[in-house]
Amino acid sequence: MLSNPFLFALMRHLPAPMASSLGGWLSAHVARRNMKLRDARARANLAILRPDLPEAEREAILTRRWVNVGRTMAELANIDRLVNDAHVRVIDAAGYSQVLDGPGPMIALTCHLGNWDLLAAHIKWSTDRPGLGVYEDPEDPRIAAQLKKARSSYMGEAIGGEGAARGVLKHLTQKDRATLYILADERRERQVWFPTFSRPLMPSGNLSIALRLARKVGARILPFYLLRTKGPRFDLHWHAPLDPRDMSDAAIIAALDAYLGAACIAHADQWLALHDMDLTMEGHRPPCDFASDDR
Repeated sequence: MLSNPFLFALMRHLPAPMASSLGGWLSAHVARRNMKLRDARARANLAILRPDLPEAEREAILTRRWVNVGRTMAELANIDRLVNDAHVRVIDAAGYSQVLDGPGPMIALTCHLGNWDLLAAHIKWSTDRPGLGVYEDPEDPRIAAQLKKARSSYMGEAIGGEGAARGVLKHLTQKDRATLYILADERRERQVWFPTFSRPLMPSGNLSIALRLARKVGARILPFYLLRTKGPRFDLHWHAPLDPRDMSDAAIIAALDAYLGAACIAHADQWLALHDMDLTMEGHRPPCDFASDDR
């Protein structure tokens, strides 16, 4: 969808709910057939994470997941029409506003759940904090160009590539109450390293970087995620900020696993990274007691 300028333009001209629905249908009935390897990888991972579910139920989860992927891609063309209270309901909105209105720098940490781009746009829309997003361009230059164009209308400042680390540090230290938006479940070395599933963190991974940055600049970490409820409507869930001045890295990682990691498993039908990781690899399979938990 992102590599097809005509289709992307069509999504922009359609009413947002119709575009979202069309994107979901195309993903489940067209894109899925052309991405058999990713579908098979997601199926194998889901069987490991949710062995308690019947195979038919896992297949239903995978189908809903492809619908969510397609809806999310289609909604990129209409983010500006979705960033409002009619489409995003914040759980405990008063508490969330109080957190955003607080002092000091903040690192907003999430995963590829629901519609993660809308979440980035929503935090920018919700607060006067100077925001910065970190991204990595897709390998396909056509998709990278289209994605950059789509995000330019709502992402505000975004940074990636060489020099990103210096730019991020400058942003967090030189702008009052600066916020950094990071996805913890990025793919590196053909693997997704968060949720940890009892694996060690990659030192170059986004979560490791977020922890080092938080300690260096005195930033609190805000775990949050956006879940689709029906069509282009969502609930924003958030966790009380984690303060590295009061917690060890191990305690923060455990808290993130218990909150964001558990959400990825419980809402696997909305988790993109399920097809980017390979839990069948030696050393990557979750412990049996974890995999058998009813989540």
